Formats: sequence, structure tokens, C-alpha cells
Amino acid sequence: MATVNAHITGTVWKIEVKVGDRIEEGTVVSILESMKMEMPVESEIAGTVTKILVAEAQAVSEGQPLVEVE
Repeated sequence: MATVNAHITGTVWKIEVKVGDRIEEGTVVSILESMKMEMPVESEIAGTVTKILVAEAQAVSEGQPLVEVE
């Protein structure tokens, strides 16, 4: 099981995937808001989303897992 992690500290503005989605390397899984800027989080791996680990409007830290991918 691998995870896609936040690359910055911020707030989850939008989750772009759902459990069961097939994603490829480069797929945007979430958009984070930090300092009034929206930053997409792209997957570095391909696979199927098995679990969403955060909710929209949740604060996250750099390196925090956002979704699990199998």
C-alpha cells in the first residue's frame, strides 16, 4: 500500500478522486490552499485509490498522507 502525500502545509480545498478511481502518475488527487494560493497535489504513482485519508477543509502538514493507492 502506497500513499500520495501533501507537498506543502495547508488546507484541503478539494478532493479530486474517490475510492475505486484508477489514477496514473501525474493525476491530480487533491488541491491544497496555502497562503491564498491553490496548489494541486499530483500522484507520483499509478494504481487504484483504496482510501481517502483527509476531508475537505481539513488542515494538513507537509508530508501528511492524503490518499492510499494500491
